[in-house]
Amino acid sequence: MTDTTNPSYWLNWRFLICGVWVLGCMVFSAFFIWKYEGGSRSNSEGGENERGGAGVLYKDEAWTTCLKGIHPAWLLGFRLFAFILLLALIVSNTVVDGGGIFIFYTQCTFALVTIYFGVASVFSIYGLLQHRDGFGNNVDSRILDEERGNYVAPRYEDSENASVSSKSSVHDGEDLTSSTAGFFGYVLQIVYQVCAGAALLTDIVFWLVLYPFLTSHNFDTNFFLVSMHSVNAVLLIDTILNRMRFPLFRIAYFILWTSVYVIYQWILHACVNLWWPYPFLDLSSSFAPLWYMGVSLLHIVSYGIVVLIVRVKQSWLSRSFPETYRRFR
Repeated sequence: MTDTTNPSYWLNWRFLICGVWVLGCMVFSAFFIWKYEGGSRSNSEGGENERGGAGVLYKDEAWTTCLKGIHPAWLLGFRLFAFILLLALIVSNTVVDGGGIFIFYTQCTFALVTIYFGVASVFSIYGLLQHRDGFGNNVDSRILDEERGNYVAPRYEDSENASVSSKSSVHDGEDLTSSTAGFFGYVLQIVYQVCAGAALLTDIVFWLVLYPFLTSHNFDTNFFLVSMHSVNAVLLIDTILNRMRFPLFRIAYFILWTSVYVIYQWILHACVNLWWPYPFLDLSSSFAPLWYMGVSLLHIVSYGIVVLIVRVKQSWLSRSFPETYRRFR
């Protein structure tokens, strides 16, 4: 194994190219965030009802479902189930193999996905508690009574009260649907998008690159190895159920997440002579720059697949369930 603490390991053309590439990706990502995220936030802060930019998020979009026929409680139940499952797996893996597992990108991403489901569950609980009367069946019950012939016309006093209630409901509805999300709402959406891209990236790299060509010849698969590269796909179920937007420019956060991990690995190996958790990170190979560029392009592929899933979901639901599909404003 090459000594990674030796200055000659770093002072060469391979590291120069890889370093420029990684830093270039980070600068590119920072520019995208400055250009689009700043505009979205400033527009949303300018007025609650004003149409924001590409990354605008409304409060109800963090915890409601994509169809009116699916109660948000189902999304909450799934998020709680996923959080408990993922938390049990990552804690068990840590207990069995030690804290050193977080040298791997997979475990770091898995932990982030677990955090997402935990925070998303809190958002769902908060939303349901704040608007628990907004999902009643009063209107549906009245219509059903009319159809059955059991409907009794309201008295004048009831109509007056109903009018006041209606105005109150409209006001509540405006608060429910028109208010833009706060800081933590945007953080949730950003973490969600990073997790979606990173989880799919780890699965693609492991099952299509590492396992067929590298891992299967040197290691035996075990429960945790398979779980870490498959269970994180539950995030796609959340993607199908939830109502959150998936703007393209937020791939910048995904790239920054991976870039920070790479720099962390460089600093760690420059200080301590360790084996590389992933062979393609090893800078001793003449093909290292190509590996770094190739994995970078996989970010576009994995993120693009999730974007495609979201777009197909929106298109199919809007055509198949036009009256119950919750469209973006």
